[in-house]
Amino acid sequence: MIPSNKNSFSRRDFLKTSALAGGGMIIGFNLFNACKADVQLPVDLSQLNYKDFNAYIKISTEGKVTIYSVNPEIGQGVKTSMPMIIAEELDVAWEDVYVVQAPLDTENYSNQTAGGSQSIRRSWQPLRETGATAKQMLVNAAAAAWGVEANTCSAKKGVISNANGDTLGYGDVVDAAAVLDVPKDVTLKDPKEFTIIGKGKSNVDIDKIITGKPLFGLDYKEEGMVYASVLRPPAFGQLLESYDASKAKALPGVIDVITIGEKARAMLSKGRPNWSVKLSTTDKVVVIGKTTWDVIKGKKAITATWKTDTSLESSDGHDEKLLNLVNGKKFRTRRKDGDVKKAFADADKVIERVYTSTFLPHNTMEPMNFFANVTSDKVHLVGPTQTPEAAEEGVAALLGRSVDDIHVDLTRMGGGFGRRLYNDYVMEAAEISDAIKKPVKMISTREDDMTTGVYRPATKYKIAASIKDGKLTGYHLKEACINGNMYGLIPNFFPAGAIENYQVDSARLRSNITVGAWRAPYTNFLATAEQSFFDELAEELGIDRVKLHMDLLENVKKNPDPNIEYSPDRLQGVLKTVVKKSNWGNTPEDVYQGLSVYYCHNTHVAEVADVVLKNGVPFVKKVTCAIDCGIVVNPLGAMNQARGGVLDGIGHAMYADFGFKDGKPLANNFNGYQLIRMAQTPKVEVHFIESDIAPTGLGEPTLPPVGAAVANAIYKATGKRLTKLPYMNNMNGEEKILG
Repeated sequence: MIPSNKNSFSRRDFLKTSALAGGGMIIGFNLFNACKADVQLPVDLSQLNYKDFNAYIKISTEGKVTIYSVNPEIGQGVKTSMPMIIAEELDVAWEDVYVVQAPLDTENYSNQTAGGSQSIRRSWQPLRETGATAKQMLVNAAAAAWGVEANTCSAKKGVISNANGDTLGYGDVVDAAAVLDVPKDVTLKDPKEFTIIGKGKSNVDIDKIITGKPLFGLDYKEEGMVYASVLRPPAFGQLLESYDASKAKALPGVIDVITIGEKARAMLSKGRPNWSVKLSTTDKVVVIGKTTWDVIKGKKAITATWKTDTSLESSDGHDEKLLNLVNGKKFRTRRKDGDVKKAFADADKVIERVYTSTFLPHNTMEPMNFFANVTSDKVHLVGPTQTPEAAEEGVAALLGRSVDDIHVDLTRMGGGFGRRLYNDYVMEAAEISDAIKKPVKMISTREDDMTTGVYRPATKYKIAASIKDGKLTGYHLKEACINGNMYGLIPNFFPAGAIENYQVDSARLRSNITVGAWRAPYTNFLATAEQSFFDELAEELGIDRVKLHMDLLENVKKNPDPNIEYSPDRLQGVLKTVVKKSNWGNTPEDVYQGLSVYYCHNTHVAEVADVVLKNGVPFVKKVTCAIDCGIVVNPLGAMNQARGGVLDGIGHAMYADFGFKDGKPLANNFNGYQLIRMAQTPKVEVHFIESDIAPTGLGEPTLPPVGAAVANAIYKATGKRLTKLPYMNNMNGEEKILG
């Protein structure tokens, strides 16, 4: 339940107000209570530098409200939903609200990032307090003007009323409100009173998006700007030996050809400034030109020779090495309950399976790009990044500059899915601008993006379970992953707490292939493996799949474990809902159903996939999805996020295949790498659990469960247990367990 709606906060920790030049009021709020007492808002709005604030409310004398959004907009809808939260408690008409993207301020902001489906969850209460406090100040100003007590007044849609029937608009009292003290206590709305939250609102940028207005990094231009395209090694683990740029330089539109890499190597020799820095140690050839097309043509005209860097880890034989590792004994134990070895030794039967996922590129609609203008006075960076503060730190370290010299403006992102957590492309742009002493836009092609990027790590899971007297007695999960994957929370997800003897181990296989977070990191394939395994366990035990889960969750409720991350009641809730809404077990004979239920990113999800056979080939006809993510701020955006996650998960589980040979990617564009096609997309039916609990994540949680739901349905249709992705390339049975 939502905690008490009575809130108290100080001026230092919460708000600063200032009269605006020309009238009006600006209210700022630090979401994470990191305000510095000595920071003052400027009087002139045109001079506003967003000191100490993560969110702002600007109210004009005409009653219009501008809300500054500071979190990066990656397509998850926070530029719409976060202002909705403020506007709800402010009690202003949504049509009177304008939303503006704020720049990065590393001096005073914290956690100005997009990732992990955490934006709404972490800011829910603070944003509500921001709006409620602004409203109370406006009401106080109106009450003073009328000579009445503030508690006899009310506000609705930007209009304040008193008991006598008098009214004043927010714009009428904004100047007076701007100089009042910040209330120590404000009352938040009961969720039943919400008029904006819970109502579907269109994306605030939708008109600009569909009319092609400049919003994205690729749209950004400055006077005197040139373009750059980078020639990187064709395979991971290679170094530049020599190159011939004579043909490229002869092309019209090509200004110059240079190399970069020295600054990156110098920086890396001192250690990485933060986790987001992923750079190679080789020199790279850069073509500078007048247009995007000029630099792309120029890059194709360069002849380069590369050599293998023998000091790096090998890029070969990942699949076999992972299989040997997952069957080996060198593991780090992440959680251990009871005695798994004894449970297995005493068992009537032990079931083991190995599940395999491939590397995956992110394939954002907008390839990597960034603008940089490095001058002696400052470094101006503009573009799409999920981690602007980390980008600032990385560029400062790269160029040997103070972070005070770096200024980052954010653009809307044409997709991220975790790729834009890593700022290699930002630092390339900065190093190029520093070398040529000009403002530059670094642009990657689709081939660059797919072959030289950051990938989801290839992973194998070995899962074993023991059965004694018809009951599940032990469970052992082992992970072997390229460059490491599992972290502290995952071992505390389901089925932790549900099985007496439970153990989770992980091992790391080093490789020079760059890997990182991919949509729903850590869980995007783990859910597929575990929920596929539970389907097989239910069959082996002769128990209905739904009953198996319900019984295991009852075990958790009988023996509460403070370390588990999920709620057994909420998992049972989504499971009951999806069973009812999917017509589980009562479909036509030619429709085969698979179930999956999972918790990640603080959200509980259950999904049922309906699969049919078309000429003997599995086709996903429908997915029914039940979601408990607490209060749904923007149902329209939430529905889009939920459906998008399901379709993304199906597409990659069914079709996406990506590998390497001698460190070189085997696909470089969509002609060799299959994303889900329009004709392959099923109907996705989404049901949100009604709740008055604070919101949790939604951008990622619907993706992990769907792979297993589809695999389990395909098993019903074909009798084949699928253990290796992508399914359509691996329909010939399970992977052998060595040893």
